[in-house]
Amino acid sequence: MEINFSKQNKYDKAYLRMALEWAKLSYCKRKQVGAIIVKDRMIISDGYNGTPSGFENCCEDNKGDTEWYVLHAEANAILKCAASTQSTKGATLYITMSPCKECSKLILQAGIERIVYMEKYKDNSGLDFLNKAGIEIIHLPEEELNS
Repeated sequence: MEINFSKQNKYDKAYLRMALEWAKLSYCKRKQVGAIIVKDRMIISDGYNGTPSGFENCCEDNKGDTEWYVLHAEANAILKCAASTQSTKGATLYITMSPCKECSKLILQAGIERIVYMEKYKDNSGLDFLNKAGIEIIHLPEEELNS
């Protein structure tokens, strides 16, 4: 299915705004991140950063550092698909922050072909890895979402 650039850009902004809303569900204090996975213009999964099921919803230790076991938004969205009948092969990941190097491996293995993100993560090695793997990467800063 072919979609022209301006129409695709309109969808990209809308889905990224949804990911931004989804981020607000996170209990993390340092950073709230949201993710939406879309395939054939249908949302097939969503996620936000947080603790694994059954853990207390506290993402930071008493020094304010993120606990090692906190799952990133894109990992939660991919794992949600893995537990369902949905396939992420050929999908687009909309995420409020670019993926870290660990999550970038999950994205590649999940068959996600396109990423649209809002804010850069402190380490760009995840983006570099995905770029090298041929994943389409689009940066849409927050100030462009409502234009």
